[in-house]
Amino acid sequence: MLTLHPSRPPPGPPHNGPCIGWREGTGPYQWLHYNESLLRARNFAAGLIASGLTPGQKTSVGMLMQNRPEWTLVEQGCYCFSIITVPLYDALGEDTCAYVIDKPPRPEDTATICFTAGTGDTPRGIVLTHANVASAVHALLLQLDSCAPNSGDVLMSYLPLAHMLERICEAVLFSQGGCVGYWSGDLHDLPSDLSALRPTVVPMVPRQLNRLKDRAVAWAAGSGLRRRLLKWALSAKQAEVDRSIVRNDSIWDRLVLRPTRASLGGRVRLVVVGSAPTAPAVLNFARCALGCTVLEGYGQTECSGACTLTVPGDMRPGQVGPPLACCDVKLVDVPDMGYYTVCGEGEVCIRGSNVFKGYFGDPARTDEVLDKQGWLHTGDIGQWTKHGTLRIIDRRKHMFKLAQGEYVSPERVEAVYLRSRYISQLLVHGDSLKSCVVAVVVPEVAELKAWAATTGLRGTLSVLCQTQAVKDMILADMDRLATEARLKGFEQVKDIYLHPDRFSAQNSLLTAGQKPRRPEMRRYFKPQLDDLYAKLR
Repeated sequence: MLTLHPSRPPPGPPHNGPCIGWREGTGPYQWLHYNESLLRARNFAAGLIASGLTPGQKTSVGMLMQNRPEWTLVEQGCYCFSIITVPLYDALGEDTCAYVIDKPPRPEDTATICFTAGTGDTPRGIVLTHANVASAVHALLLQLDSCAPNSGDVLMSYLPLAHMLERICEAVLFSQGGCVGYWSGDLHDLPSDLSALRPTVVPMVPRQLNRLKDRAVAWAAGSGLRRRLLKWALSAKQAEVDRSIVRNDSIWDRLVLRPTRASLGGRVRLVVVGSAPTAPAVLNFARCALGCTVLEGYGQTECSGACTLTVPGDMRPGQVGPPLACCDVKLVDVPDMGYYTVCGEGEVCIRGSNVFKGYFGDPARTDEVLDKQGWLHTGDIGQWTKHGTLRIIDRRKHMFKLAQGEYVSPERVEAVYLRSRYISQLLVHGDSLKSCVVAVVVPEVAELKAWAATTGLRGTLSVLCQTQAVKDMILADMDRLATEARLKGFEQVKDIYLHPDRFSAQNSLLTAGQKPRRPEMRRYFKPQLDDLYAKLR
């Protein structure tokens, strides 16, 4: 496979098997086979050309729609005639979409230009060639080894197709003759879609694994017996996971963990997690409860979505695996943060055939991240483990300086506090005129309500968030974690505001890839943050 457009169905049986699927209402999934899918894609593109579009690299087509068969048909149709695809998504907002539309691309040998607002405010158009993405597909297949998808696999498509995580996963499936079923477009119907499709391969982001764990914890909170059963089940399964045993037919699977596996359709054999770091406890839970191979990868859109992936059989959490065969990965010193390569730590840099050409129409920003030797400087801080795998430990771009001149990395501090069972999300904030940091905390609902029940506290989540006893309890747990992690005094959160609503793309506090939009978060919570500092005087 040299490009993203297959000129014929994949080799091997079935030669013309199911390709893309959808369902009407609550009915069963319907399927287009490979030959018909390719024919419809070509016919669509031919219609565009008959309507006046010019085939080739001087033409680009914008795509704004939810995951559905037409998305893939449009994409493949464009590839038939070397037309550039420019995917858009709702969370970009009207201003960003207008910015993209006003900048029609004209680069050569380009497969797609992915515009993303990132965690800042200005959109970036990431130019990826067919060779970029095809090399990542081949490298992923090599890394997956015996777990690689085949013609019998079914993938559930529901993560945004405007993002490379979903697109690269689908490209891997299509390259091997597997099929992709698209969700109905409504999160409330996703469980029904999963039950109807019964996928074998599911790409996920950490937030979704968190929800699986939350549901299991909420079920167990119903009685002391359930809590003990879940604890015993996870303990027994963890002992197997630690020995690289993957199965879903133990007595614990049948009696306790089956609902978690059933929530993904009951047939899943491979879960690939990306987009953001996954807490070790959550990753362990997923491997125990799902009874399938759960791999975590790392990458950016700038490197076609992937540059490392955990190796099947490696069950150690807290790391994202070794580099893929299509790229080199190195660390470089970051003196102002105290990270040095002699200690196996530094900024992650990537070079290889999967690395992008640059930001469309923005050579200055391209030069900031892509050096003359072709190394992509990611802005992420990594650490090599003794096993030769990569661990992401920090982020350099969001550091802030406190009044005493000390620098704080919010991502590193947040990673410590997110180990608390009572914290679902948080924003660590500092001010150059202040000498300490404060935080906005979104509590873990199930854990907080379980704790409140043991202490006799009653009320909705909003009421509990305004209760001093709840705030004191969470602050005490944060202090414990800070001490265990040996956070410096100026890094430790001195006060918190409890917020009852989750950060999300819908309220513009997260990107569509579930990463924090820090400038927007600071603006949104400015009254609360100012109030926290006022009380600390």
